[in-house]
Amino acid sequence: MNRLHTLQRCGLAGLGALLAAATLPARAQDDSYFYGGASVGQSRARIDDPGITASLLGAGLATTTMSHHQRDTGFKVFGGYQFNRYLGLEAGYFNLGKFGFTSTTVPAGTLDGQIKLQGLNLDLVGTLPLTERLSAIGRVGAQYAKASDRFGGSGAVTVLNPTPSQRATNFKLGAGLQYELTRSLFLRGEFERYRVNDAVGHRGDVNLVSVGLVIPFGRAPEAAPQIALAPPVYAAPAPEPAPEPAPVAVVPAPVAPPAPLPVPIRRVAFSADSLFAFDRSEVQPAGRQALDRFARELDGTRYDVIQVEGYTDRLGPAAYNQALSTRRAEAVKAYLVGPGGIDAGKVSAVGRGASSPVTKPGDCQGVKARAKLIACLQPDRRVEVEVSGTR
Repeated sequence: MNRLHTLQRCGLAGLGALLAAATLPARAQDDSYFYGGASVGQSRARIDDPGITASLLGAGLATTTMSHHQRDTGFKVFGGYQFNRYLGLEAGYFNLGKFGFTSTTVPAGTLDGQIKLQGLNLDLVGTLPLTERLSAIGRVGAQYAKASDRFGGSGAVTVLNPTPSQRATNFKLGAGLQYELTRSLFLRGEFERYRVNDAVGHRGDVNLVSVGLVIPFGRAPEAAPQIALAPPVYAAPAPEPAPEPAPVAVVPAPVAPPAPLPVPIRRVAFSADSLFAFDRSEVQPAGRQALDRFARELDGTRYDVIQVEGYTDRLGPAAYNQALSTRRAEAVKAYLVGPGGIDAGKVSAVGRGASSPVTKPGDCQGVKARAKLIACLQPDRRVEVEVSGTR
């Protein structure tokens, strides 16, 4: 019982920390969505040996041996709503499986018991991001379970009610990890504890360790690649050298060839949504194709420096936007240097955050739905690459 109270205190304290995190400003490019999923795993119950033994003693029987069936396969199906990155509400149906025992008695007899547990739950689920894709989750909630018992006796054991049942509402706790495989599929692993009542006056715990899949609905898909090319700016050609005067008596000094003309400065803007997944900094396949095309276009060009600059929209804290824009600029630089084959000494990367938006201050006024506001601010999320040098 003390261990159960400790688990309750730890679970409530952890959820309190997650609720506190949920009151912080929403991260840049956050979203809310409905989701559904299913999990399956192993359930384990603790059979109440002292309670069974006491019941048999009350009937004038002594227990000699007792065997258990304490493990089974459990599963659950669920659906919920994620309010923000940190907090969600989830409801579901669970089936914890069947558990049982066989007790032999003196005078000679046997008592067989089996319990089946299933029900509905409503949980508050907290999420704490650990990395861009991996999060810790914790839950606390209520569950309404039906316990269906079945008893059979032989010899000296007589069963008066062979099929009692009980319905009761109790608490449940859980903790686990969730990994975002893609924008539309999560992998979740959890440990949960269900407090249950059987149909003969006993109360105990059933643990479920499960692995499942979560499918979010309505999340913004990855944008198709978009490349905005800034018009090149050409420098005026140098004037042709004046003709040499006619030779007199002295042989003229050789004329040095004209210096190479500077190549126009070129600035290419890549939409961040075409290079990266939503709120991520790993270059996606479509983005790699766009950067491959850009690297090929530099063949035959002598350039002195390539400047990579990352920008975000104005949503979220400035510190987070600055960090995200820097990670994205570094990711583009790493790709150009690695698969792109560009000299690392000539490429630099810097994050500009939301310091230079493309949209005007009044462009997205009045847009209240977050998904529409994110779409309206899409031009601000970009990576710009500037090349300068001589051909």
